[in-house]
Amino acid sequence: MNTRVSIVTGLALSLTLLSPAQAGWDDPLKQGEKILQQQTSSESSSTAVPEGVDTATLAKGLKEALRVGGERAIDRLAANGGFANHADVRIPMPGMLESVGGLMRNYGLGAQVDAFEASMNSAAEQAISEATPIFMDTLENMTLDDARRIYSGGDTAATDYFRDKTHDPLSAKLKPLIEQAMASTGVIQAYQLLVSQAEEQVPMLQGMSPNLGNHVTEAALDGLFLRLAQEEKKIRENPVARTTDLLKTVFGS
Repeated sequence: MNTRVSIVTGLALSLTLLSPAQAGWDDPLKQGEKILQQQTSSESSSTAVPEGVDTATLAKGLKEALRVGGERAIDRLAANGGFANHADVRIPMPGMLESVGGLMRNYGLGAQVDAFEASMNSAAEQAISEATPIFMDTLENMTLDDARRIYSGGDTAATDYFRDKTHDPLSAKLKPLIEQAMASTGVIQAYQLLVSQAEEQVPMLQGMSPNLGNHVTEAALDGLFLRLAQEEKKIRENPVARTTDLLKTVFGS
């Protein structure tokens, strides 16, 4: 039995073992978990503008920080295992299927779950480098007022700015690439068949299964902004991370 058929068969089998009650509350719980994961510390320190640094220099320094941080974040995620090997950004099975995955492992079908998850994470790793030009365009369009406000904001103020400005264009850019990567391995077809079988077995699941392309794309973007926030915080707090003269001028050496 090939991997594609094994994935479909194994997941369908587990869905027949999943009670409607179990499936029904899974999505709301996952949504709540996602919100909690995205939250940063409620106490974020602001950064005072250095004495003697004019607004233009401040803007250049901030753009440099975002360029460096963005490149580091994307490079980390685009590496082999950049998503798959790191629990904080690893893309899980969508919606109700994550609970089903646990059941599958109990019934000796862990290899099928691993293959399904690996394909999703690999697709995100292949596509994420395409975020770079969109990041660079956003930097070019940043105003001096934007720069001063971001610089004086909290530890992830720049990341929040980037999320607001780039989320939609990044989603539009990455989604077809992610779907193409998954389609080439048969994962999208397997998922669609799986969902159809699941809804036949448990009618109340109808409409609860997310679009797989949307799920992986949103999870990939969550991972990207998490990594960018980590890099931004390093530059703000750790002198070792300020690897250029301009960063040292603006953030201190």
